[in-house]
Amino acid sequence: MTLDLPQPVFDANASGGGLSDLPDWDLTDLYPSPDGPEFAADMAELERACAAFARTYEGRLGRQDAAGLLACVQEYERIEVIAGRLMSYAGLRYYQNTIDPERAQFMGNAQDRVTTATTPLVFFSLEFNRLDDDHLARLMAQNADLARYKPVFDRMRAMRPHQLSDELERFLHDESVVGASAWNKLFDETMAGLMFPVDGEPEELNLEATLNLLTDPARPRREAAARALAEVFQKNIKLFTRIHNTLAKEKEIHDRWRKMPTPQHSRHLANHVEPEVVEALRNAVVAAYPKLSHRYYRLKAKWMGLDKLQVWDRNAPLPTETPRLVDWAEARRTVTEAYAAFDPRMADLAAPFFDKGWIDAGVKPGKAPGAFAHPTVTTVHPYVMLNYLGKPRDVMTLAHELGHGVHQLLAAGQGELLSSTPLTLAETASVFGEMLTFRKLLDQAQSPAEKKTLLAGKVEDMINTVVRQIAFYDFECKLHAARAQGELTPDDINALWMSVQAQSLGDAFEFMPGYETFWTYIPHFVHSPFYVYAYAFGDGLVNALYAAYAAGLPDFQEKYFAMLKAGGSMHHKDLLAPFGLDASDPTFWDKGLSMIAGFIDELEALEA
Repeated sequence: MTLDLPQPVFDANASGGGLSDLPDWDLTDLYPSPDGPEFAADMAELERACAAFARTYEGRLGRQDAAGLLACVQEYERIEVIAGRLMSYAGLRYYQNTIDPERAQFMGNAQDRVTTATTPLVFFSLEFNRLDDDHLARLMAQNADLARYKPVFDRMRAMRPHQLSDELERFLHDESVVGASAWNKLFDETMAGLMFPVDGEPEELNLEATLNLLTDPARPRREAAARALAEVFQKNIKLFTRIHNTLAKEKEIHDRWRKMPTPQHSRHLANHVEPEVVEALRNAVVAAYPKLSHRYYRLKAKWMGLDKLQVWDRNAPLPTETPRLVDWAEARRTVTEAYAAFDPRMADLAAPFFDKGWIDAGVKPGKAPGAFAHPTVTTVHPYVMLNYLGKPRDVMTLAHELGHGVHQLLAAGQGELLSSTPLTLAETASVFGEMLTFRKLLDQAQSPAEKKTLLAGKVEDMINTVVRQIAFYDFECKLHAARAQGELTPDDINALWMSVQAQSLGDAFEFMPGYETFWTYIPHFVHSPFYVYAYAFGDGLVNALYAAYAAGLPDFQEKYFAMLKAGGSMHHKDLLAPFGLDASDPTFWDKGLSMIAGFIDELEALEA
């Protein structure tokens, strides 16, 4: 049963000030108001439907014929839509202002009621997984509508070796609201409430505005922001250490009871990806550190006239870059024209996000940091959240999140159970949308200096997506392995963080005292353990896809739209086969990494 809140996808590259007329969400497509009769009616219907479902089917799944099992699955899917709609509305309101007590209370109460209502459904996956394989195969052979759900059944039954007794599963379901979910909310509310005293700024800044200063043209402002971040993170490090210790230990307990072979295994199962494919990706990226991040950052140090880069230089604009504010109208035009040049249908699908209140773009007090696209439910539409402050990189974030939104709209035709895309494939359309936008801007570059700025920005984004996220993944692997041996101190976690940072960023960097605490603000470690490799997976996959597009693969657009429409109904091998690609091929990842290296080659050539 879907209970998760939409989670922010953290982008530390927004900026500040000077924009007006940014759109806000219109959440009335979900519910007219939090205290209206529509929300209350759906909550009551959820409670009634879950109880009725359990009365009808518990203990009887094995006796259903094909038509009966199909009716059961379709009713379960209908219940998923109701619960998903309720929690989407509560969650999106909360993320608009996480420090508003009313919104936090409303979301917490909704989550409590939805969790209680859906507890009677816990039996469904447990009992379904006890069905005999041959019996289920015969039923699907008799009914094509039932057979359509086979990808859902396969994912459910992959958990068979790891499911617990019915009583324990019910307990864990009930207990979830005071387990990881509660620690997630503590993290979100703490982070949203932190204020940073940055030298030279007239008032304290929130996290988003402070992180934004790390991309400021003025080096002293970047340094002041980095030192303010370190100071406040250090003051709160005991709390963040407690959150990570508790969540990692809870995960270890659950994994041990479920007989998961590794801490990462549950994520691989959820992503419907083989562990060896992820390991091949990780190894390929780590092996490429010297020719990617190490090489690029040495170039950047030279451009900036520095012997060594500091952490506040990592995302700094180039000295030749002319700072400019990209207003919302230009951002919309840039992205939609790039989408339309690929296929007019892409721009048409993106239009209602701008016109119908499907985007919340402005930076506001208490608003969750970063950016995300939340699909809500297949009977409504996605919503995109940004913290848009007018930098060119914010335009790329818009392109990225709109890509998610287009993907979610297209996949909605699969229905609630089949539309959801594994994280590894969920980044496909978003990264592809970024690439389309980048290529459009590069083609329009008026001078070598402008081309260099665009290329450097793209390389930095790709390093942040591939190198940085795999370093994050290694950090998480080390963190969970260390926590399995006992309680971790702040210094323990700091040391793990620095070990992967030094390895991934290379010898062009010096690390200021305090940078060792920067693990504290990464929300993925808290909300979605081992999520981060999906970014590198998506970037590598899209680079290979874009190479096929650029090479003129016949009917590429039709194949691309078919892939997005498939949602979660196909395995990655089947989705990529029409493009002549195979992510399980150990050499697959080298194709995507070679594209990044090729951009760095171009930058070196511009220096000659």
